[in-house]
Amino acid sequence: MQTTFKALLIAIYAAAIVSLFGVLPSDLGHLLQRLSLILLVIHAVELALMFKAVRRYPGPLATSILLTLLFGLLHWKPLADAARRGDGR
Repeated sequence: MQTTFKALLIAIYAAAIVSLFGVLPSDLGHLLQRLSLILLVIHAVELALMFKAVRRYPGPLATSILLTLLFGLLHWKPLADAARRGDGR
């Protein structure tokens, strides 16, 4: 299920980028661009609020920040849950 939501987010971002080239109808393009910006702002707020969980990512911090900006709680929530369980991640 989580993979489905991640794919949906990527599809929204990709469609918004494609709409910049005038391939999609302008109304749909503006809607997708606005939706993408709203998602990015929400995920940026999540990043600020949940930075402690974001830091628990085993890879580079920059990668974890990028994944949080793209996927939001789909990225940081499993990290926070693992910390709560004491998995040591």
